[in-house]
Amino acid sequence: MTDSGRPSGDPPRMGELMEQLDPEFTDVMSCVFGISDHETRTYLALLDRPGSTVEELAGDLDRDRSNVNRSLSTLLENGLARRERRLLDSGGYVYQYTATPLPEAKELLHDALDDWVERVHAEIDAFGDE
Repeated sequence: MTDSGRPSGDPPRMGELMEQLDPEFTDVMSCVFGISDHETRTYLALLDRPGSTVEELAGDLDRDRSNVNRSLSTLLENGLARRERRLLDSGGYVYQYTATPLPEAKELLHDALDDWVERVHAEIDAFGDE
């Protein structure tokens, strides 16, 4: 459990962020995209180590490969990572993952937050009209 009472790993809620005077970027990212702390840490690891494989990330993050795979799937779904297939000299292939560049990720955050704010404003304006 975190200090706010939410299970660790769960994304912070908007109310929790609004109570913080200076929220961490990772908390904002987790909240806006609805991703876990593990997924945010995976994104940051990819920023530092572009072209990483699941096995490399698992070692760097000290997590098992299945958890890293799930985190990467979530990052791919949210546009926060890209995957490329690399052919191996010995035959077969391996996937390499690269984080979406930080300026692009920030733009995605702004867009997602702007969309949310627009929906909230519409709900506020529609309240009581029924």
